[in-house]
Amino acid sequence: MEPASKYRAQGVSGDNIVRTTKDGVVKPHLTALVLARGGSKGIPGKNIKVLAGVPLIGWVLRAAIDSRLFDSVWVSTDDEKIMKVAERFGARVHRRSPEVSKDTTSSFDTIVEFLKYHPEIDVIGNIQGTSPCLHPKHLKDVIRMFLEEGYESVFSVVRRHQFRWEELSDKVTVTRPLNFNPAKRPRRQDWPGELCENGSFYFATTDLIKRGFIQDGKLSYYEMEPEYSVDIDVDIDWPIAEQRVLKYGYLGEDAVNHVALLVCNIDGCLIPNRVPPSANKTETTDDCEGDAAAISLLKEKGIKVMFISERSISGKTNPLSEFDCKMEVNVKDKKTTVEKEMKALQASWNEVAYMGSEPSDVECLKKAGISGVPNDCSEEAQVASTFICKSNGGPGALREFTDRIGLLLSRVTAEADQC
Repeated sequence: MEPASKYRAQGVSGDNIVRTTKDGVVKPHLTALVLARGGSKGIPGKNIKVLAGVPLIGWVLRAAIDSRLFDSVWVSTDDEKIMKVAERFGARVHRRSPEVSKDTTSSFDTIVEFLKYHPEIDVIGNIQGTSPCLHPKHLKDVIRMFLEEGYESVFSVVRRHQFRWEELSDKVTVTRPLNFNPAKRPRRQDWPGELCENGSFYFATTDLIKRGFIQDGKLSYYEMEPEYSVDIDVDIDWPIAEQRVLKYGYLGEDAVNHVALLVCNIDGCLIPNRVPPSANKTETTDDCEGDAAAISLLKEKGIKVMFISERSISGKTNPLSEFDCKMEVNVKDKKTTVEKEMKALQASWNEVAYMGSEPSDVECLKKAGISGVPNDCSEEAQVASTFICKSNGGPGALREFTDRIGLLLSRVTAEADQC
């Protein structure tokens, strides 16, 4: 989860995206709004369920805020937990009324209620929290359509190549093709396909919404590539979306391209908080084979690995004591300890990957370029981290975090090569 300090709405700063009037240059008030009701039926808690290490709505909030196009980014919700997550990502919260928090409430009615409290808004973008592959570049293109081409409404679509048939019913006993001729079935490369709403976003002027529409007036669509068109409605969508977002999701403007040092808190990360080591129970290297393999890979890539602990840990209770990694115990000031090692490596905080689980890790988690926590960490640590593991503290959590580091570095390298 991205710490709130990294993602704050900065207001409109796209100086090349303006609207010119007779009176001079005007920047209309632009707002992004994410609707996130708490009572999801298809996937309970869907809006803040962790997807690829980030709460679901965090993916779109990060894209909206990092676009730096909006005067404000809001989440409309009736759920306290969603409110907390929204604020962590730098969004503002609109506490919606019970009247627009029902299963039968339409998105349009919820938007209308929100606009009653914000008459200053000129253009509003309803960004769907269930579309985690949204990027700032998509939003920048749409805003240009409003400010440079004068559109009143723009919505996202994806091109589909699917042959559709009429559904059978009591009155229809023989089906028929709806969008092609079976006798002349086109090849994919010879057929442009059809444009279908992908649900990622719906932008409109507030004047248009006041007239009762979100798709009307000078209307256009914005075509997104299929790889970015991900929507999550039911459980079966989740694993597919997770793989897609790992490959195509927006990593954030602060995505690191190099890691010089990995620091891992032994307490709660390598050794579970729920089963403290004692004379009768010790962790062994056999328990942490995956973690050990991950450490070996990091060292092969030239990444220094250091373990720290606030306690006094002997070789018997250190799960990775047999491996050649630096270990600092009885640490009272983790930040100072890490910075001492950084100085020796001539590394910056942006080149540090830090894994922690306790309130005492928060300062380091916020400063590190990449930070991770086990699933059962303290709430303070979770708020400060950029990645939440599926694993609880203990064997396997460190491996999951190092896999994430490898993925991020490979994504950044691949994207740089394409530029």
